[in-house]
Amino acid sequence: MPLTNNKADVIIYLVNLSIDNVKVDINNMNIPNKCPSCSGRLVVTELCCSDCKTTIKGSFELPQFASLSPEDENFLRVFLAARGNIKEVERQLNISYPTVKARLDALLNRLGLGSLQAEAKRRRLEIVERLERGEIAAAEAVALLKGLE
Repeated sequence: MPLTNNKADVIIYLVNLSIDNVKVDINNMNIPNKCPSCSGRLVVTELCCSDCKTTIKGSFELPQFASLSPEDENFLRVFLAARGNIKEVERQLNISYPTVKARLDALLNRLGLGSLQAEAKRRRLEIVERLERGEIAAAEAVALLKGLE
């Protein structure tokens, strides 16, 4: 609060206080991950150094994880802190084991990683089918399956 009772000083103080609060709110905003007008993909077109104010203009892709919702980001943070231990994630988030698995699968799909699991499953099934048809020996099937790990 200003040390004087001058109305102008009080008004300037209040305006500066409001501006400081706006700056705090802006600095704590999440990066938008889609266009508010058409829901299209956003790209970063300008970067600025917080120290020297050097500006770089161009077209920069947002990191893949910038598209996560706050809920998904929190889930991923808990999952990583638990080192992938689903029981620990279940305990930390107070959700059931099937819910943890479902959220993990949904997160993998949103990040475009769900297809990796499907591909690995398809390749394992293909090896087993070749073994059943007699195209490969059991030892070869075991070696091929171990090679997928």
